Formats: sequence, structure tokens, C-alpha cells
Amino acid sequence: MSLTLAMDSTGTDNMRRLLARWREDPLGTYTTWFLWEERIKNFRSIRTGILTVIDAIEQNTFGNVYKGSSLETVVKSIAEQRQIFRGADHAFLWKPKLRIPDIYESRENQRAFAHFLEVCTCCGGEEEKIVAAIQALDRVQIKGLGPAAANLLYFLHPTTVTPFNTAIVKGYNALTGAKVKLGRWEEYLAMRRGILALNATYRDLLSNDLGAIAGLLFDVGSGRYAAPPRGEDEDAVARWREDLARVRDEADRADRAIRAARDEDRTHVEIQGWLRDLGHALGFDVWIASNDQNRPCGPTRLGHGCLDYLPEATRRSPAYDSIRLIDVLWIDRGSREVAAAFEVEHTTSIYSGIVRMLDLALGEGQATGAMFLVAPGAREADVRDQLHRPAFSRVSDLDVRFISYSDLSNERDAMARFGHGLKPIEAIAKRL
Repeated sequence: MSLTLAMDSTGTDNMRRLLARWREDPLGTYTTWFLWEERIKNFRSIRTGILTVIDAIEQNTFGNVYKGSSLETVVKSIAEQRQIFRGADHAFLWKPKLRIPDIYESRENQRAFAHFLEVCTCCGGEEEKIVAAIQALDRVQIKGLGPAAANLLYFLHPTTVTPFNTAIVKGYNALTGAKVKLGRWEEYLAMRRGILALNATYRDLLSNDLGAIAGLLFDVGSGRYAAPPRGEDEDAVARWREDLARVRDEADRADRAIRAARDEDRTHVEIQGWLRDLGHALGFDVWIASNDQNRPCGPTRLGHGCLDYLPEATRRSPAYDSIRLIDVLWIDRGSREVAAAFEVEHTTSIYSGIVRMLDLALGEGQATGAMFLVAPGAREADVRDQLHRPAFSRVSDLDVRFISYSDLSNERDAMARFGHGLKPIEAIAKRL
């Protein structure tokens, strides 16, 4: 397959111009997804979900339908990763008339799929092993299971595997002049080689994480940006630069989107701040998620007055990397155990939060403290529906409870003034 990656100095300048504008675009994937902090928090939960899929297939409990399966849970979590992954679940939806993808009714295909995921999970990012696993899966010729499965691998090895969808392929073809086709693993592997080469050339404006260049290709392929003209047609270059300028003219819409995003983030931080202050008032030490501690909250930062380190027993837990990302933890000052854990779920999927709570409860040496999902009251039904999924069957043993924003807002001052310990917060929590 011929790839048109070589560019003269004009082409290189235009590509760098495109990258610079794209990085500054408040509505582009670089700003809205790649720099989104929740993206990083979801990597571990998605990896855990993939391990659950492998285990279900190995134990022959995977079943023969997509809906309600462990695979649906993890793929939906990926599909909710903002615009670049919307529709990621389409490739895995069971199409009964076509009987694809054939991983629901064929036990042998299930085993091949599980082996593929297991090799890629355990290989430590070694490129040769990942490529070999893809080629081995391709040889099995599972009907309907194509390169869309690479979206699972990206969350295992973001510096080795690039995401895949129609827009990314279109963007790659537009930028390079290639003719990659959808649906074939060999085409995906050729595109991946080209993407790695392109990423190496412009790494100073991209990242080792291939999500960045995938985001650029997505924005080009979805039509937000036109690819720089190849060749020396001055008129074409002038028209392209006009198109590039057009994106900047969308500043009003971008400002509205930024304000909405900031309001959403501010609400999440505000709720964490309420839980922080309430925890202190009720007699606990408080831990704020490690990636949220420096966020502005009122006149100071969110982590002000909170623990700099989790207790030693928690730090020794094999799930420590997940536990430290729980939004708020209340620590008993005597036993130094986690007394309560809170995940604030403003608009995002509850999946990642539940996985972190499972990690806390099942981690070695951890006592199971009280666990709460805190969300707008309108999301209570959604939370209940999610917890009824078979993939969350173990959550029922944890007695995770629901607290609405409104109840927390109405009662927090009284609880802080007159309460002590967990009884006040338990009084406003609903069992799920």
C-alpha cells in the first residue's frame, strides 16, 4: 500500500499550521477529549472491564447476547468517551439477521476473542506481540469482528495502538493520500504504520499517546478541518487557509461550549468541596482524588486541608492506582481505614466510579467502608438501571447508596453543625 507521507517544505509548513490551529481549537478533540482529565481516569476501569470479559468467556458465563453482557458494559464506557468514540459500540451490537459479530453464538470464536484480549492485556505493550495477536485473530476470520476491536486495545496500550473508526480512516486518507479501506485488519495495520510515521514527524505538536493524532484524524475525517493541499497549487492552498480561518470564526459557539464545560466541571468540583468540608466537620480526615487536588475551589484549591498521602495500608493495596482516583474518601482518624467513599457522577458514565469502589472494597487489607454515588436527582433512575446490569452483580454486596445533589445541598449545613460520624450522611442516602 502506497502512503503519501513525504512533503515538501510548503506541505510541512501547512501541516504544522493545521496542527497549531487544531491544538488551539476549543471545540477540537485535542481540547475537548485528549486534554480531558476524565479520559485518563477511565483507562484503568476499561482495562478492568476487559479482564472481566476475558474471565466471563473463560468461565463460559459470557452468554450469547450483547445486551447486558460484560462486553456491553466496557464498550459503552468507551463509547461515552466524548465525540471521538461515539458509535464505538455499533460494531459489537448483535445483528441477528446477519449473525454478526459471531462472538455470541460460536464458543470457539468467543475463545479466540478472549485469547486475543488476554495476549494484548498481558504483553506489556510489546509491539510485536500485539501485531501478532491481531494477525492471529484475523486468521480465525470471525465474521463481523474487524478493526473496531482496536478501540479496546487503545485503552490497554495508548502509545502502541491507535483508535479506529470511519472518520479516523477518512482523515488518514485525506492527509496522506492513502486508500485505506474499512473492515480489514491488514488495512488497519498498514494505516497504523503510517500513523506512527506521521506522529514521529510531528511529535512536538502531538504526543506519544496516539490518542492525540487519532483526534486530529477524526477532526479532519469528520469535516471539521480540511486536509492541507498536496502539491504546489497556490489557489488550492489559499482556499485551504480560508477554510482554516473559518474555524476561528466559530468563536462564539466555542465560547458557549467552553462556558458549559466549565460550569459542568465547576459543579463536580463544588460537590467535592461540599463533601470535603462535611467530612472534616463530621470528624474525618479527607482525601481528594489525586488528579483533582490542585483544582480551584473557592478562594483556595480543592485539596486544601486534606491528606497529602493515603494511609499506608491503602498505599499497599494492589488497587492503589485506582483507589487514589476516587473523588472523595473519608478516613477514620483512629483506625486510619477508609470510612466512606464518594464518587460524584455529574454527567459521565457511572461505570468508572463503580470499578474504583470495587477496587477499594476488594483490595488487599481494605475494610469495606460506606460507599456513595452522588449525582443529580434526575440521574437516580439511570444509576439504578446501571447497577442492575449482570456485570455489576458483585456491587450489590457493597451496599452502594445514592445521594442526590439537592439532599446534600439542603442538609449539609445542619449535618456539619449537629452531626458526627457517618450517621448524618447515611440518613440522607438511598439504598440501591
